Amino acid sequence: MSPSSPKCHWSEYGTVKLVKKLLGENKVEAVLQRLDRLTDDEARTTAAQTLEVVHGLVQNIRVVMDGEQKHYVCLLLTVDCLSL
Repeated sequence: MSPSSPKCHWSEYGTVKLVKKLLGENKVEAVLQRLDRLTDDEARTTAAQTLEVVHGLVQNIRVVMDGEQKHYVCLLLTVDCLSL
């Protein structure tokens, strides 16, 4: 943003200029790049945790469904035995 930009106030421009002068423009860029990498790492970690939760839910659903199928088979066998 340049000082002539309508959205930039002179005080903001002065602050940015001072920070760049004190820290050096390369350091500011390096910090911003590191922040981007950390944000990307956080997004990957969140995606991995979400997949882990979904996998656990699918496993639990399978256990429940297998239990219901076994229960249904046992019920059929019991009915067959009672009808003899």
